[in-house]
Amino acid sequence: MGATTKTLYETDFAEWSTRTADLLRQGRLDAADVENVAEEIEALGRSERAAVRSQLLRLLMHLVKQRIQPERDGSSWRGSIVAARREILLHLEDSPSLRRHLLDTLQATWRMAINDALAETGLTARANEFDLPKTCPCSLDQLIDGDLDDLWPRHQS
Repeated sequence: MGATTKTLYETDFAEWSTRTADLLRQGRLDAADVENVAEEIEALGRSERAAVRSQLLRLLMHLVKQRIQPERDGSSWRGSIVAARREILLHLEDSPSLRRHLLDTLQATWRMAINDALAETGLTARANEFDLPKTCPCSLDQLIDGDLDDLWPRHQS
């Protein structure tokens, strides 16, 4: 059995990225590590999708917490919602195709937000008491562009 040869990509990523960028700028695709370049570009896209979805999850989690613990609603939760909306809008400004990703994952993210909010607040055992909708009660546009007070009636009896 022959020894496995480690590439610069595996041993010094920073140096690999510098050299590869130089090769690409020089138009020397034949000398560039194209396979790893492609993998890194795909990873960047996954990272952007994960980041924007994380902000949506944060926003939805705080909306759920406002619903299940209205007595604890305060500037911190509202500030987190505002910050998440701003981050989502900034991501969408840079990469409009992320909107499609958010639309495709909205319902799954909603379910995660419910589970996470219930777990974080210690109210998982009382989940049935809150009559939380199975599907997100807001559209993506309402969530990121709508009037915050109209997103979801928070203080219901």
